[in-house]
Amino acid sequence: MGRPPRHSPDELLALVAKEFLTRGYDATSMADLARATGMTKSAIYSHVTGKQELLRLAVSRAMDALFAVLAEPTARQGAAVERLEHVVRRSAEVLVDQLPYVTLLLRVRGNTPVEREALTRRRDFDDRLSALVRSAIDEGTVRDDLDPRLVTRLLFGMVNSVAEWYRPQRALSADKIADAVVALAFSGLRRP
Repeated sequence: MGRPPRHSPDELLALVAKEFLTRGYDATSMADLARATGMTKSAIYSHVTGKQELLRLAVSRAMDALFAVLAEPTARQGAAVERLEHVVRRSAEVLVDQLPYVTLLLRVRGNTPVEREALTRRRDFDDRLSALVRSAIDEGTVRDDLDPRLVTRLLFGMVNSVAEWYRPQRALSADKIADAVVALAFSGLRRP
């Protein structure tokens, strides 16, 4: 009998995220994860305390990447509308780059402490974006007849919908997707 594969933490997390997306977090057992990774359960437990920690690591990867966008200089300096455009563009790129982790984040419903923590972080991210939309409204560069929270939800509804149809093997790059989202969000569909 051959030795079980040795996965780096990143490889293990990628395999686990794929299994959670395939089966659903609640329906995935440690035995399922062992089968999916080719490792024994005890080998997985040598890396983490259990399934909840694996979920926390996966959704944190997505949230950490999104919060990193907010920390970028272009997201913190300049006109609010330009910062907002940057955050929308980079969030679309993060979604493509971190697709399984962002998709998993979008599917959490708050059934476990880890999921509730992830939802709290998502609300914090949304609140920060709503404040940025409010700043753009206040500076007169974004329409003032729409609620900032609604604008945030609609913008990120468009970004997040990419997780439902995007497949990495298709010809669309992260840049092309981000360009399309920004063009639609900030210029619309009508010809100028």
